[in-house]
Amino acid sequence: MAVQISPSILSADFARLADEAARVEGAADWLHVDVMDNHFVPNLTLGLPVVESLLKAVSTPVDCHLMIEDPDRWAIGYAEAGAQSVTIHAEAAKAPVRTLRGIRSAGARSGFALNPATAVDSYEDLLPEIDMLLLMTVEPGFGGQRFIDGVLPKIRRARQLISKHGMEIWIQVDGGVSDDTIERCAEAGADVFVAGNAVYGRDDPAAAVQALRALAEGA
Repeated sequence: MAVQISPSILSADFARLADEAARVEGAADWLHVDVMDNHFVPNLTLGLPVVESLLKAVSTPVDCHLMIEDPDRWAIGYAEAGAQSVTIHAEAAKAPVRTLRGIRSAGARSGFALNPATAVDSYEDLLPEIDMLLLMTVEPGFGGQRFIDGVLPKIRRARQLISKHGMEIWIQVDGGVSDDTIERCAEAGADVFVAGNAVYGRDDPAAAVQALRALAEGA
């Protein structure tokens, strides 16, 4: 599958989100929006009203990553608002099949996220409900963390399971993705890469996206 780069606005200037999104327009495949509620993770970012406003101001497809306590209640609303991809966490969802199907029914791709310590094999039966599997490569909650190399075998295992069933499910990695780590993730089987500081920490975010893409494609 083709390499896709999803810059995370968690590392952007929250006072200028539309402008920050424009800086990667045409270079990025997605705009990754981290929704945090200070319950599931110890951080508070933004919610549905801000996402609705952002969707009106950007042309890059929006990928909403819900790090919230009750995704079954809120996820479908993000899809209905126009987010093209909505991801819920295995550790938070109480009715994942219903919620993932609801996301799809609302017109978005269904994403399912696993924290670093959560085993992928436990969710093999859920793969038919998933369009994208997000494997966290840091503990969720804050940007700028160090990449956890121990997740690489899980990426390989996820790719094996997906291939075993003949499915076309994207594998996304999020956390510590940079020039130093993206090649290892791609070699392990990831094809969608969330990058925060590695994009918005640079003077030219669009050029940073292109450089990351080249490294992943080279791997």
